[in-house]
Amino acid sequence: MGANDDRARKRLSRTPPKWAIVAVLAFTGLCSSFMFTLVVPLQAELPQLLNASREDTTWVVTITLLVAAVATPISGRLGDMYGKRRVVIVLLALLVVGSLIAALSGSIVGVIIGRALQGAVTGVVPLGIAIMRDVLPPERLGTAVALMSATMGVGGAIGLPVAALLAEHADWHMLFWLAAALGIIGLALVLALIPEDVLRFPGRLDVIGAIGLAIGLTGILLFVSRGAEWGWTAPLTLTCIIGGVVVLLIWGWYQLRTEDPLLDLRVAARPAVLFTNIAAIGMGFALFASNVTFPQLLEMPTSSSGFGLDMVGAALVVMPAGLVMMFISPLSGRLERTVGPRPLFTVGAAAIVLAYLFVLLWSSEVWHIFVGNILIGVGIGFTFAAMPMIIMRSVPANETGASNGLNALFRSVGTSSASAVMGGILAAMSVDVDGVAVPTRAAFEVCFWLAIAAGLVAVVLSLFIPRQHSAEQHPSLPN
Repeated sequence: MGANDDRARKRLSRTPPKWAIVAVLAFTGLCSSFMFTLVVPLQAELPQLLNASREDTTWVVTITLLVAAVATPISGRLGDMYGKRRVVIVLLALLVVGSLIAALSGSIVGVIIGRALQGAVTGVVPLGIAIMRDVLPPERLGTAVALMSATMGVGGAIGLPVAALLAEHADWHMLFWLAAALGIIGLALVLALIPEDVLRFPGRLDVIGAIGLAIGLTGILLFVSRGAEWGWTAPLTLTCIIGGVVVLLIWGWYQLRTEDPLLDLRVAARPAVLFTNIAAIGMGFALFASNVTFPQLLEMPTSSSGFGLDMVGAALVVMPAGLVMMFISPLSGRLERTVGPRPLFTVGAAAIVLAYLFVLLWSSEVWHIFVGNILIGVGIGFTFAAMPMIIMRSVPANETGASNGLNALFRSVGTSSASAVMGGILAAMSVDVDGVAVPTRAAFEVCFWLAIAAGLVAVVLSLFIPRQHSAEQHPSLPN
């Protein structure tokens, strides 16, 4: 880096204290991940609450995943160009507006619009990581990034029992009032404590590239998230997947030939970035597989090989995995500095494989699910800490936001796939118990095997990632 960048970093490091910056960014990450589990306790009751069909109410969940996947890489690019702090503020403002729209609405249209705006806030996680790269010294960066990455699991895990309590004991609109309050708090903290960007890389926004990416991703994610419900061979489903793939191929051709593209695909094609992003699909799949299967298994009646827990009890069993992700972030940071991010990623992916093997062999007691989920928390904590560090050591500074956004996108594809695939398997392999369709034990075993396969693919891919050493040895990180 040149003298100008050194002076810029000195200006960034004056005030406020580094711990406050990390804490505020981590809080925004918690807020964003909470949006994914916000309405999970209400899913079964949404048709009655919103006076709509079950097919329509599934959009309350689907639209958030779609917008998150599309908005994350775009917001990352905007952050690189116009200032990461500025874009974080805009995303938090969208969270507040969307939450207020949903809180004040009694119709499905208003709730879907609100949930769409809430989905955009997911971009604060890769932007927060990019801000950390700008303002933190290398010896503190790994731990901070590990904490920020962990919020993607922690917020959902902690938010699930909170959402369940509110859903059981208060009006459902309170969930959205809570989301609005969290957004306002996050907005105030960012305005007060996150320094202005002085490391920007001006350019033009590739509008055509953004539109093409949005259309292509929407087609593929609609196929993944709605295919089971529409029918995998239905004309609409096939139109989504074929159209999405064709649009993305055209988009890729355009990105390689335009000046100042939305995403530099030549950078994205570097082995470290490419293999990390593909492995991220498996990690997203493995994380969300537990979110789909474990609560259902815990809440199923004991007569159907379940454990008969209520919504809050099941959420409390699942929640500690998120806390583990947060508590091991300092360890992840130290390990990343000592051995490099690639071995950390491999160990984390292997831990996830072992976790699902454990519950595949032993899942007859609640503590079995608890232990398996804790192991998943360890694995996700390590892998989510390693992925952004691998990315940042492999891309130039002006690609940090967009590249981390792309990695978050691949994780979103994994979570969306897990939601659709696991939901489809549990629905297809069900039996009728007192007029209610209940998944069989074999259905859960199939889900666990798929999660094991996803973890194994991630382990293998991690071995192809070029080995990277400590942050101090890498020129693309701040010195």
